[in-house]
Amino acid sequence: MIPFTDEYFMRQALVEARAAAAEGEVPVGAVVVCSGRIIARAHNQTERLNDPTAHAEMLAITAAAGVLGAKYLVDCTLYVTVEPCVMCAGAIAWAQTGTLVYGAPDEKKGFRRYAAGALHPKTSVRTGILENECTEEMRAFFRNRR
Repeated sequence: MIPFTDEYFMRQALVEARAAAAEGEVPVGAVVVCSGRIIARAHNQTERLNDPTAHAEMLAITAAAGVLGAKYLVDCTLYVTVEPCVMCAGAIAWAQTGTLVYGAPDEKKGFRRYAAGALHPKTSVRTGILENECTEEMRAFFRNRR
């Protein structure tokens, strides 16, 4: 039995997404995993920090680089509840993140729509992990805001 699966780590990212929603932020959560353990976790903080770049992925990458003492995340996996935007895809590429795993696609602002080749060529991508749960987090947040 493998205790730490993609689903396990995506559930941890969902915990972060729910924390974002509780703070009035768009519910996106991210965790960075290295050698089977979470070394960084973050959620959107654009409202709290008054910073349009304070996306979950950006904050998690910064935190992970700090933990590792290095700017490259070659041996790491980034789990994020929603498909990254172009800005975050660029950061994922610059960090040379080994693997990107995301739950829900973002048809409006996801990187695949605007810059499908934005990631580092060696970054592997897995999608659709807990997609329904990740999608429902976003839907519920925006339904409650209307």
